[in-house]
Amino acid sequence: MERYNFLAVDIGNSWYKVLASDNGVMSEYQMPNALALFDDQYYEKPYDEEDVVLEDNLIVEVKSQAIVDKREVYYTGKAAARQRNVSLTSFNNQKVDEDRTYILLFGIAAYHAVSFNPHDAEICYELDQLAVSLPTTQYKEKKELFKQRLMGTHTVILHKVPGIPEPKEVVVKLQINDVIVGAEGACAYLGLTRDQDTLGIKDDSLVKDSSKGVIIGDLGGDSVDFVGIKNNKPVASVEGEPFGINQFLDHIIQKVSKNELYKFDSRSELEEKLAAGPSEWYVEPFAGVKKDISKYVVPQLRSMAMKYLEHFDRVRSGSNEIKGAARYIAVGGAAKLAQRQIQEAAVKWTERGRPIELTFPENLEKLNVLGLMILAKMNQMKKHHGNVSDLVSTRG
Repeated sequence: MERYNFLAVDIGNSWYKVLASDNGVMSEYQMPNALALFDDQYYEKPYDEEDVVLEDNLIVEVKSQAIVDKREVYYTGKAAARQRNVSLTSFNNQKVDEDRTYILLFGIAAYHAVSFNPHDAEICYELDQLAVSLPTTQYKEKKELFKQRLMGTHTVILHKVPGIPEPKEVVVKLQINDVIVGAEGACAYLGLTRDQDTLGIKDDSLVKDSSKGVIIGDLGGDSVDFVGIKNNKPVASVEGEPFGINQFLDHIIQKVSKNELYKFDSRSELEEKLAAGPSEWYVEPFAGVKKDISKYVVPQLRSMAMKYLEHFDRVRSGSNEIKGAARYIAVGGAAKLAQRQIQEAAVKWTERGRPIELTFPENLEKLNVLGLMILAKMNQMKKHHGNVSDLVSTRG
């Protein structure tokens, strides 16, 4: 496996989480799912400082058959989140059909290529395997179309790159030789049960419990994806819902803006604050003035936690294949942010006589991208050796 290049991208509605393996050298990134049109007229600060960080200032132009408008230039990720015209994901967005998916995905792939070739103005970067994820609600109908759009050659121009002489841009030609698409939740199961290096089983107890049934609830930005596992294979009878943390983040942002006169740049700014813990749940609308925002945060996380468990209860009651499941597992970045509130909500469900004992595994926010990297390696092995596990996607 060490002679191949792999890229695994968890295309989240809040964050893109990325793992890259270049001839066995691993890299890890994450980027806010934020996009903003770039207008040179309003670009006031050319890159002439030595300490500019490219990841914070990605200005991207994409030439690809995957996108409709090939003329526009965009801020992406952290750079976009600071712009007044920032575009965040819409509720129940269709990832395969939207240009933003490809602009962000190719943009961060080009950034990775530049990080390995920091002094080159023209780079050809070849990927043997790209592994990407889709929500269960979009997976069956869109996976083949997604694969077709991602395959082939795509040109990415990174504008105003620090360290590169005038015209301060890098042209990256991405050659994607093969693509495999995984279902969110099912990828998390791979991340839980398989070893990154050997691809063998690393959690025998979870695999054994899957004979009775395992339900994984992947709580993200705009979707919650449930995957039922039976006998170490996903079952197709469980589908996700258009529900996630973004609507609750937006409510917090609106309340803080109205009552505390502080405007968050983006959801990602708020999420980073929430992830830092309650000691950081404050804002400074004016220099030296701190405002506690926990009174806006906690009720929203509690509300989300209750709805999350309602979905869990519906799923376990509605599928004959996984009734009496041995384990319920919470995964996803939103589940990590609201772990305390979800655990408190589970106590209330127990008091109602419908106990839901959730497991919160290590790295629960990264399990999908870990599973996608495993999926990429397994797909490459299948191509060359015909030896790969059945568990590469949801059935159906």
